[in-house]
Amino acid sequence: MITDAADTAQRNLTGSDGIEVRWIMPEGFLELPFEADDLDELADQLVDLAKQALPGADEEVQLQYAAMCAAHYDEFIEAGVQYAGFVTTEVDGVRCTATVNVSFMDLDERAGRNPAGFIATTMRHLELGQVGEVQLPCGPAVTCVGNRSASVDGSLTQSGQDEPIWTSFIQVQIPLNNGTVLILEMGTPTVEGWDVFSAMFAGIVKSVRLFDDSGAPLVMPG
Repeated sequence: MITDAADTAQRNLTGSDGIEVRWIMPEGFLELPFEADDLDELADQLVDLAKQALPGADEEVQLQYAAMCAAHYDEFIEAGVQYAGFVTTEVDGVRCTATVNVSFMDLDERAGRNPAGFIATTMRHLELGQVGEVQLPCGPAVTCVGNRSASVDGSLTQSGQDEPIWTSFIQVQIPLNNGTVLILEMGTPTVEGWDVFSAMFAGIVKSVRLFDDSGAPLVMPG
């Protein structure tokens, strides 16, 4: 993925069995690189990203920011994240930020013929948040709205210490017929931006389209 600010444009990923996922990202997002050939190239791309995200900061702060981004890549790999973008904007005079991640994970083999229902039941049992089922243009999906604890790296706080924050999130899971689940998630630590970011994310989710390896549109059953 590119590291430049993204205009409103189509993004795409290809999962297993050749299912291609396309969606529309709104204007203003910065995107973390996922296509570097080696660690040196990734480091250079993250420094470029830090310069875009913190144009007024000195070089040391930008390097610390790049290092913080790099520290998340192990988590990305573990969670199957293949796209990560973030946006910062002002809402009613408050500077707000949000992230959007897109990932794949394996579908539980116990899901049966109603994988969306199985996912929804599992998420309710785990008490991850407010769970619902929706029908998207690409097929059935499960939504979860909740809060989770996170932390801000000490290099970016006034105290110099890691500081806990609460992140509000919306997660959408779309079961695919190839035994995987497409997951899109928006998170924000700034409550003032929740209405703006949740509406933005709803548009992203509704834009998701699926295609087979020949380019023909797919709609998941259910």
